[in-house]
Amino acid sequence: MTIEELLVTPENEHFEFKEAKNNFHFEDAVKYCCALSNCGGGKLVLGITDRRPRRIVGSNAFDQPERTRKGLIERLHINVDFQIFNYEGKRVLVFDVAGHPLGLPVQANGIAWWRNCDSLVEMPENVRCTIYAETGHDFSGDVCNNATLHDLDEGAIEAFRTNWIEKSSNSRLKNLSVEQLLRDCEAMSDNGITYAALVLFGTRTALGKYLPQSEIIFEYRSSDASGPAQQREEFRIGFFACYNRLWELVNLRNDKQHYQDGLFVFDIPTFNERVVREALLNAVSHRNYQLSGSIFVRQYRNRLVIESPGGLPTGVTLDNILDRQAPRNRRIAEIFALCGMVERSGQGMNLIYELSIKEAKSTPDFSGTDSNFVNITLNGSVLDKKMLLLINKIGNERLESMSTSDFLVINTLFHGQKLAENLHPSIKRLIDMGIIEKTSKSRFILAHMLGHAVLDRNMNKELILTHIKRNGKKGTQLRELQQILPDYSRSQLQVLLRELKKSGLIFSIGKTIAGKWYNSTQ
Repeated sequence: MTIEELLVTPENEHFEFKEAKNNFHFEDAVKYCCALSNCGGGKLVLGITDRRPRRIVGSNAFDQPERTRKGLIERLHINVDFQIFNYEGKRVLVFDVAGHPLGLPVQANGIAWWRNCDSLVEMPENVRCTIYAETGHDFSGDVCNNATLHDLDEGAIEAFRTNWIEKSSNSRLKNLSVEQLLRDCEAMSDNGITYAALVLFGTRTALGKYLPQSEIIFEYRSSDASGPAQQREEFRIGFFACYNRLWELVNLRNDKQHYQDGLFVFDIPTFNERVVREALLNAVSHRNYQLSGSIFVRQYRNRLVIESPGGLPTGVTLDNILDRQAPRNRRIAEIFALCGMVERSGQGMNLIYELSIKEAKSTPDFSGTDSNFVNITLNGSVLDKKMLLLINKIGNERLESMSTSDFLVINTLFHGQKLAENLHPSIKRLIDMGIIEKTSKSRFILAHMLGHAVLDRNMNKELILTHIKRNGKKGTQLRELQQILPDYSRSQLQVLLRELKKSGLIFSIGKTIAGKWYNSTQ
């Protein structure tokens, strides 16, 4: 969307305009982005007046928008991107907010914010019910007739309490009775114990009586040959009572893959703990508990296969699985989110893809998935150590600010594949970061193949710092630095300058093209 289009766009539930000339409180940004997401997604525009005819006043808010973007994602568990416009020397910052996950309202500090004319209010109950209905009936939220607190395992409940306290830093939770704790997380109501409570905290006896299909079976097989597994354990108990044991079983045979290239040494576990745990959480959140059958976790030497009853949830396909995730069992997913077991609600699969690419492994394989079962295969072998070197050169700071699409672009180009159309929006940002380069009208390659950009990044930052130091109190304008690094675009230089500023090595005075940079130690 261009500046000209923004100026004539009416403010509604999809557009929020704020002048924010000097600053804008992060907590306010969280609330507005929350409301935008709950209304289906939209844009928070800083630097343009909200009343029409609109004027561009410019905004100095959030001088490190990548860090703000990351903070918004961590708080809201949705995808947020941003654009910066420089219009006649005035800066306009636009945050592009994705819509809420299918069937789940987005919350900030426990409140699902909503737009009511020009005000932010708590989401009306009828709207909340409409969102919940997007994925159909939530079986996990139903009350199990005749089940009581005696059917729940105290150890599983206390494991949940510990995780919730750690996630929320709410010490009040320590003193709550078991019944109040379960009411607060909505695992039980005035009508009784929910099926979610049984799945997460149920005893073996209770599950055998009320929900025998709530079972996880672990098998280790040294080969694909038929016959009995070398190790097998069955868990018909609440998930919080077996979650850590499942990882322990996988980790018993978790070989390290050792790679060295010059000074770079990599020890990559075959099975990444975060990936395995996230895949287990997905299986428990998404399986259909009204169908018979257990969740199977089958470990082989170099791969892990997780099979769960029920096909993909309503509205989710293998083509949109990274963009449109919806837990079939919302009550279970919400309890996981409360205690921090899912880092980005509704985006567990995104995390699995990102970590797999960072470790130079294959992305998840869904072969065998149909309307009755979901099969996910996690291949643990490192495909190419050169990919590990590339990831190392990109650096943690930039990796943390990258979206799943950014990782997929890097992975696609590294393996010489054609970029899918839906990945094109990531191209400009990766070019600005110096990670990919354009070689023709429609062809892009990783910058390390040209022998500069990523590989020479630190050297180029040192050249910039040296020049700024040499200019001393006179200061250095951006156009001077463009002469120092003529192969870098204006936006690429700005990325390097922001990194140097974040490291405390330089600072700037002035926000327009006439602004100057100074060495912080002089």
